[in-house]
Amino acid sequence: LAPRECRAKFVATWVARGRRRVPGFFEPLPDTIGASFSARTAVVRRLAMPSAEIISGKTVSAQVRERLKNQVAEMKAKVPGFRPGLAILQVGDRDDSNLYISMKLKAAAEIGINANHIKLPGTATEAEVLKCINNLNEDPAIHGFIVQLPLDSNKPINTEKITNAVAPEKDVDGLSSVNAGKLSRGDLSNCFIPCTPKGCMELIRQTGVQVAGKKAVVIGRSKIVGAPMHDLLLWNHATVTTCHSKTASLADEVSKADILVVAAGKAEMVKGEWIKPGSVVIDCGINHIPDNTRASGKRVVGDVAYASAKERAAYITPVPGGVGPMTVAMLMQVSTSLWGRAFFFIFH
Repeated sequence: LAPRECRAKFVATWVARGRRRVPGFFEPLPDTIGASFSARTAVVRRLAMPSAEIISGKTVSAQVRERLKNQVAEMKAKVPGFRPGLAILQVGDRDDSNLYISMKLKAAAEIGINANHIKLPGTATEAEVLKCINNLNEDPAIHGFIVQLPLDSNKPINTEKITNAVAPEKDVDGLSSVNAGKLSRGDLSNCFIPCTPKGCMELIRQTGVQVAGKKAVVIGRSKIVGAPMHDLLLWNHATVTTCHSKTASLADEVSKADILVVAAGKAEMVKGEWIKPGSVVIDCGINHIPDNTRASGKRVVGDVAYASAKERAAYITPVPGGVGPMTVAMLMQVSTSLWGRAFFFIFH
């Protein structure tokens, strides 16, 4: 048995035997058995449900990036002049988008990828954005590219039209209808998967918990995280429920989840007491709440009440340092797979 299962079995035996001594534990005094019932129950709960193991996205993403760095170096050594090309198209000047893009550019430089940041002004029209996308689609030096969302323009722009204008074979974000459709039909080997759900799956794999046969609950149904996360879990043979703003009895649904992925965008909306004991909790949320103890006056929290949830879950991601680093790492991984194909044709 795994350590956690051994511990649970020990506790169950101790409870069943009552006053009879279990090797390695204590035997309560006869006159304190009744009086110490609450304390005894608390001890049992602590033994049966130790604090969750933290799934570190920083650690896993560092491993992924180091592996990709070696792969790119090998490609360059075999084909002098070969340089993987990634483009990031931004419209406007949002602070959060600037931060995310800087993280992606830093990761690309670290791995050895030639990343181009194309920035259109906040006055860009839909036609201008589409023209830029068409140029990237036709540029053979660009193996893959992303359109940073949201589009920060003072002109009306149809986001769906923009994401679908990206050539499916260069759509490393996996947001086009072609890639989304393949994912929803289970064609996982022939499509690009959005980076955040892909990172979540990698973190779940790190726990050693088998997804097949498990009850999974996804909170949120966005095209970037929730919907593709549902599809990924489903095609990895979990029984999946997607919850959203119209879901009745959210707490009841969460309490059934062996695997819980939360991407709702609401600070600490999932309470610790909702969590099923022994479950895997993946928190995709990034929210700022007031905190007078911090110099900035605020702190970052996820969509899950972390402090109480980790007392019930078996595994949980922290915020920050959980899903966030994995999103960037998966973008690099997906992009490198594209360049690997290009490298294959060049080398052969």
